[in-house]
Amino acid sequence: MSSQTKKLRACLLCSLVQTPSEFRRDGCPNCEQLSMKGDKERVLECTTSAYDGLIAMVNPQDSWVARYQRIDKLAPGVYAVHVTGTLPEHVVDDLEASGITYRPRESMD
Repeated sequence: MSSQTKKLRACLLCSLVQTPSEFRRDGCPNCEQLSMKGDKERVLECTTSAYDGLIAMVNPQDSWVARYQRIDKLAPGVYAVHVTGTLPEHVVDDLEASGITYRPRESMD
């Protein structure tokens, strides 16, 4: 694994992979409700550096891999195949209060 790859993090809600500075600068294009933009602590809470495999997705609707990974409705980008970790309970509570059901991506059953 290159030193650049070690610096990447995966969103714990959608598994998009970016650098911490990209999450801080832009937030997650799929998960605006996580409010990571401009918040270093929130980026660390809502992302993980513990992930396996990468999928580069260009045409989500045409990709059987994207459908299998349940990312076919998300923005094109690079996604982790498997993430390790879960969102903190207070973040899950915020999501549920907004009507969003959280399914941890570490168990894709």
